[in-house]
Parts: sequence; structure tokens; C-alpha cells
Amino acid sequence: MQFHVESLIAAVIILLVSFPVHEAAHAYAAYRLGDGTAKLFGRLTLNPIVHFDPIGGLLLIASSLTGFGIGWAKPTPVNPSNLRGGSDSEGIVAFAGPASNLVLAALGAIPARLLFAAYDGGTDIPIIVLKVLAYFVLINVALMLFNLVPVPPLDGSKVLFSMMNPRQVWQWRPTLEQYGFILLIFVAFVPILPGGETIFGFIFEKIGVPIVNLLLGRELFG
Repeated sequence: MQFHVESLIAAVIILLVSFPVHEAAHAYAAYRLGDGTAKLFGRLTLNPIVHFDPIGGLLLIASSLTGFGIGWAKPTPVNPSNLRGGSDSEGIVAFAGPASNLVLAALGAIPARLLFAAYDGGTDIPIIVLKVLAYFVLINVALMLFNLVPVPPLDGSKVLFSMMNPRQVWQWRPTLEQYGFILLIFVAFVPILPGGETIFGFIFEKIGVPIVNLLLGRELFG
């Protein structure tokens, strides 16, 4: 296994910035739509301590050592019955988290593009700074796509349920929630595709990498 110090540094920044922003986005969207549960529990904040999940945080750090980090923060409490708009609002609240990761990736790409351009022009910029910014963009895009996988308990499942009619939700939600964790392990970690690739690895390669390279303005990954 190759050690990637730059992705480790980016993962620490993810823990301090991206995870709090992701969960605060859920909390803020829920609050604006009528549910103050997250605010009541002190989660309507960017304080990284209150959003930290030990298992998800350690997984992010450990996986970042390979150059590709994935993990999670403490889920934001939301009471769907308090939301104005029913299932549509639940989908909006769920989507707010992954959307915030895309925004952070785009914001991180701005200084990355400027510094890469300066580096190409001969300015002496430490290469580790460029790599940290690139991995920050990469991990945020990975978090966005990972959270949009339509498998409970990920945000994508709630987005999916908000687009289904009540009968379909009644038929599919209990089963997906019962076996969601097993499905998630299967999607994220079981190498069933040709070349020993996972389903999420394939998704990230086909969708995530092009997004990252587009944001950075150059093909650094893939």
C-alpha cells in the first residue's frame, strides 16, 4: 500500500470542514422547512466536534492513506413529520448534504486552478499544496456520489423515496432499510466487477473522475 500524505492532510480538512458543512446543510434545510430537531440537539452548527462520528472519521483517515478517502459524520436528526411538504421536503433535506460537498469541491477547485496555473508558469509552489487541494476536490466529489447511492441509510435513499409514489415507498422502503447496510457493504467494498472493481468504484470512475478533472481543469486522476 502506498502512503499518500497529501490525501491524509485533505482527509483531516474534510473532517474539520466538509463533514460539518454537510451535516449543517441537512440541519439548515430541515430548519427552513419546519423541523427544528437538529437545532434542538445543537447540530445547526459548523462545529466539527458535534458532527464527529468515531467510526466514520477513522474510516476516512484509514482509507485516505491509499489515496482515496471515504467516511461519514454523525447523522443529523430529522423528524420528517415536522417538515412542510411531506416526502418532497425529506428529499430536499437529504439532497442538501451531498450538494454541499459539490459546492465545497467547486470552491476548492478555484485556488487549485490558480495555483496550478502559477506552477505551470514557473512559480515555486510546494507540490504538496497542489496535491492537497486536488485531493480535497476528489474526496468531496467522492462523498457527494457516495451519499447519493440510493441505499439506506445514505441520503440517496431518501432522495429516491421522495420521487416514488406512496405505494412504491410502502413496498420498497422497509426491505431496503432492513438490508441497506448489507447492500451498502456490497456496493462499496465487494469487488464483483471485471478487474476486481467495486460497484461504487465503477460509478466514481465513470462519473466522479470526470467531474473532478473538469473542476480542476486538467486530467489529474483516472
